[in-house]
Amino acid sequence: MDPVFFILALVTAAGAIAAVSLRNLVHCALCLVVAFVGLAALYLQLSAQFVGFAQILVYVGAVAILIVFAILLTRGSDNPQQSIFSSSWVVGIGVAVLAFGALAFSVWTSSVVYRPTPPAPQPTVRGLGEQLMTNYVLPLEVIGLLLTAAMIGAVIIAMRERIAPERSVSTGDPASLTVAHPPIADRQSAIANPK
Repeated sequence: MDPVFFILALVTAAGAIAAVSLRNLVHCALCLVVAFVGLAALYLQLSAQFVGFAQILVYVGAVAILIVFAILLTRGSDNPQQSIFSSSWVVGIGVAVLAFGALAFSVWTSSVVYRPTPPAPQPTVRGLGEQLMTNYVLPLEVIGLLLTAAMIGAVIIAMRERIAPERSVSTGDPASLTVAHPPIADRQSAIANPK
């Protein structure tokens, strides 16, 4: 076996185990990044360039950073720290050992004959790009338009909530609405006729 594979598998497994067992959430998120990078390196070692780079871009570049920002922006100081080990850990470890034992027993007692198969041609990133830009260009453009429309809609909704009038908490009366900015006509008259 390849020693590089074992090193990458060890790093990935260590990062994943640390991500679920550390107490500090920021450290957990950073260990999750290590696990994602190790998994991407395993994909690259298996000649799956697109999947490896997509793993880095999507999971490391977007999801893990989003998790880190969410932890840093929503963390409160009044949350009590709970103990890591509890009775649910014992049950979880027991279920994991039983599942591993059942899988190991079924593989060990299996009578399937393993024959080497001829290697299949490996798809490359260039081949995938050529397929996307020739045979699948219409679905690609439709997905791009759909994602653009969703992003514009999210921006419009966020802007509307920011500019929308605020209701008075005390009365709840629609007549007591306050506008954050004066109407454009009032601003123009104030500019034309300064006091």
